[in-house]
Formats: sequence, structure tokens, C-alpha cells
Amino acid sequence: MKKNGKWAAYIIILFILLLVVAASYIVLALPDVGKPEDITVKITPARIARGAYLANHVTICMDCHSQRDWSKPIGDIAAGKLGAGGDDFDNSVGIPGDIYIPNITPYKLKYWTDGEILRAITTGERKDGSAIYPFMPWPGFSHMSREDLYCIIAYLRSLKPIKTANYPKPRLDFPQNILEHLLPAKAVLGQMPPVNDSIAYGKYVIAAANCSLCHSQKNNGKIIAGMEYAGGIKFSIGKKIFTSANLTPDKNTGIGNWTEDAFVQRFKSAADTSGKENANGVSPMPWYDYGGMSATDLKAIYKYLRSIKPVNNKVINL
Repeated sequence: MKKNGKWAAYIIILFILLLVVAASYIVLALPDVGKPEDITVKITPARIARGAYLANHVTICMDCHSQRDWSKPIGDIAAGKLGAGGDDFDNSVGIPGDIYIPNITPYKLKYWTDGEILRAITTGERKDGSAIYPFMPWPGFSHMSREDLYCIIAYLRSLKPIKTANYPKPRLDFPQNILEHLLPAKAVLGQMPPVNDSIAYGKYVIAAANCSLCHSQKNNGKIIAGMEYAGGIKFSIGKKIFTSANLTPDKNTGIGNWTEDAFVQRFKSAADTSGKENANGVSPMPWYDYGGMSATDLKAIYKYLRSIKPVNNKVINL
């Protein structure tokens, strides 16, 4: 019996050692998506304009990476804080830890190469080789076209440099602080479909906008099969709970009875970014950002959503 007990103890110790070795390897050796590309993005007025449109109204980089004035009903970007970062997201908004959003103006990015920026946006690996928790939705950006990504980089380079303090480094709870090192992955850049191929183009735009991030239920970070764009994720603002909408073409619980014009106008009614409460009211959905999306892009998104499988999933906002 004593001999068996010793062997059991040895096995447990060996198992613990293997776990320690595995965790050490994950933390010390990963992520490893490869070296950043040796590229120099040519900054042109056309690229800056396209990048401004994407970063403010499609990929909405500026929504998270700007300091917000939460005294205003829709938390508009504070004057002179575009791209300055600094907002803190923690357990209260569903983050398994504490993440301060970084400054992405040239004040900080002047130390980054264009290849390092491209790698961070598309693979989730920072300049220093550390992992970016996919609260920054780099998986959705990893299939964008190279030209669109270059436009975003050109726009970021054109921003006014804003001097800020060094924000605290991200702190994730166990075991996410270990598992996050496994998440970064090599990008497979895509091509932007022709605009007149509405469904394919709409799929491209909605992926860049990362709508699935909030409108698709997940289990352990992966979208539950069959629940794509069916809504049902809960968010809180103050004491009020919001639930993301069902965007599938189900006629009873989704957008099956919506006309294209009604869909577009739902967004366009929120295009006023003056900080006043818009027609859609206070919401975790950044209507004021997406409201600046072109009618062409919104119509393409509508056509794509109408092409996917309808899911009967009744969503109730409390």
C-alpha cells in the first residue's frame, strides 16, 4: 500500500511539473506568428481619407482608442483625445481582468514600424512580442485586404500626436493570462470583393466591422454553431441591461420584416456625433460611429444578412 502511495505521489508530482513546463513554454515562447513585414506604407491623401472612413465608421478603431466623455449620453469622444487611449475595461464589462486601451497616435506609434502595426492589427502580437487579448478584434481584421489595412496605417500616422502617460499593462485573470498567449495567429489577408457583388461585399464589410463580436453567442470564445448573428449577448450601462439584437432574417425575432431603407435609416438617424442623445437613445451599440457608414456599405450588409440562415432567437432588452 505504501509503495502504491509513493507511486501515486510521484505521478502527481510529475503531472504538476509537466503543467509548469507547459505553462512556462506558453508564456515564454508564445505567441510566435513570425517577424513583422519589412514594409513602408506610402501615405497619400486618398489612403488617409479611406483609412479615416474605415477607422471611424467600419472597424471603429477610434471608438475604443479614444478617451470618451461619459458625461454625454452617448459617451462621445472627448475634445482633443482622438486616438489617445486610456479608457479602462474590466470585469464590470465582461473582461476577464483589466485592460487599458493604448494610445495609437503618432506620439506612441512613432516607435513602431509599419510592419509591426500591420502584425498587431492582423495577428494579435504586439511590437514587444506579447499577445493582444481579442477584446481588440484583430481576428476580424486578419482577412481584410492589404490596401484597406495600409489605409488604416496611413490614417493613424496622420493623427495629431497626443502625449499621454504610460498606461498600466493589461492584467488578465487566471487562466486567461496564460491562454491568451495561444490566441495570436498568422493572418490570411483577403481581397475586397467588387462593390456590385453586394452579398460578398457585405460579408467583407460586416467582418471588418466585427458585428459578430457582439451579435453572435459564444462558448469559450468560439461562436456557437448555428447562432451566428442571432444576438442574445448581454451588456450593461449603469443599472440598465441591454441584449444584442438578432440580425438574422428570421421574420419573428430578427430582421426578416425590415426593408432595406428601414435598416439604413436606423443607422443614419444616429449619424450626429455632437454628443447629444440620438434617435436610438443610450446604447452599448456605437450607432454614432456606424451611422457614418456609407449607404452603399449599409445596403451591402443588409443584403448579406438577408442571405444567411434565419435563427429564431427572441431577444428582450430589460
